[in-house]
Amino acid sequence: MTPHGQLAIRRPADLPLDSLVRLVRSYEENITGVATCTREDILLETSRPAYAENSWCLTGPGDEVLAWAALTPCGDLLDAALTTLPGRHGESAARTLLCLMLDRADELAVERGRPYAVTVGGVLHGDSVVPSVLKEAGFVRSASLGRYDIDLTVPLLPPLLPDGGVVRRAGAEDADVLHALHLRSLSKGPKAEEPAAFRAGLRRLRESGGVALLLEVSGRPVGYALARTDAGEGRVLDLGVAPAFRGLGIGLALLTAVLAELRGLGATRALVTLDSGDLNDHEVLGHVLRVQGARVVTRFLRTDTD
Repeated sequence: MTPHGQLAIRRPADLPLDSLVRLVRSYEENITGVATCTREDILLETSRPAYAENSWCLTGPGDEVLAWAALTPCGDLLDAALTTLPGRHGESAARTLLCLMLDRADELAVERGRPYAVTVGGVLHGDSVVPSVLKEAGFVRSASLGRYDIDLTVPLLPPLLPDGGVVRRAGAEDADVLHALHLRSLSKGPKAEEPAAFRAGLRRLRESGGVALLLEVSGRPVGYALARTDAGEGRVLDLGVAPAFRGLGIGLALLTAVLAELRGLGATRALVTLDSGDLNDHEVLGHVLRVQGARVVTRFLRTDTD
């Protein structure tokens, strides 16, 4: 047992990055039996705008991280994450860090002159701690997403494109086009509303050897996908389709195309998170891809931050 006096609130920047990796992997293993988080995933989270001043950890003896929280301003929304291990201190840790996040949300709301909505994502189905703590604080479920583990050791079917459809690598000159598609897509996740922040993310993706694809129909941009790979594991980071082109198979075509790119880069598996704005029929994945596993991830929303 950890004596209460040995618990401390720390800034994540003052702790080893691997301690956050261990926390998230332990969280995943405890709930699903499988850990998928990598060091690159945590690096991606910690590189988000204003992360240093908007993140906290609760630590025990030996700087073991028991809980981690962070939020990022995204337009009228504060996009947050809250991860805590179950156990004796699980609920109190979640409440403590959630209070810090909501206090910070109030400060940011005063600075901008109007309140933010706050969303907490990445909560795995089966989490026995975070959902109840969020509901106590006035959060409601806003979206359920599917997270799929795709086997890339077998050849993929070529993307089935609509008439006049072409998939190509997106370059730096396409950043504004990709950003416009990102804002228009029906994905329920937070949007990077500032063009500069979106461009910075694309630049980091290119520098790390990632992939950005653009799908055009008769020369008109209608969808995009962003992905990266590390040590044989791929991640589809973002996928969006223009609303007017939903229902035409654009999302599935983009997904199969970007998975083929990851396979070409040496990835043997890939993780894909999709909501209803990405793909109309998630069951079709099992017919065209080898799905090794699936889990449900929930996003919670609180609009009244007074």
